[in-house]
Amino acid sequence: MKQSRHDRIIELIMEHDVGTQEELLTLLRKSGFNVTQATVSRDIKELRLVKTLSNGGEYIYTASKSENSTLSSKFDTLLSESAIRIDYVFNQIIIKCYSGLANAVCAALDSQHFEGLVGTIAGDDTILLIMRSEQQAHSLYNALQKKL
Repeated sequence: MKQSRHDRIIELIMEHDVGTQEELLTLLRKSGFNVTQATVSRDIKELRLVKTLSNGGEYIYTASKSENSTLSSKFDTLLSESAIRIDYVFNQIIIKCYSGLANAVCAALDSQHFEGLVGTIAGDDTILLIMRSEQQAHSLYNALQKKL
């Protein structure tokens, strides 16, 4: 529940200019999360959201750039050293890893919040990614291939 709420918070601040905890609380409730202001406050702290000046001149919540780039760099390294091959069919992507490494790669992949990624399943050496569309699967497949 907490992870799905955190994922939704990231989506909401990317989709909307959210300037206050109250605005975020309202958007979360509209998304089906029955949370309190205290929970939203903790989530903001855990996600390390920061307020930055928007193009409109207002301060809005954004995900910390340095944390995102660090996570992205770690993901790139983990993927390139752990994955053997990547393939896709329709809206699904399969990542074949060395034995025992799929869970780590999948956890790092989940932290990237790729557009159109519906969900992931990891086994010992294989990861299944389900995308919203075949076009998004193809796009993510190409991006992941470049990291191998």
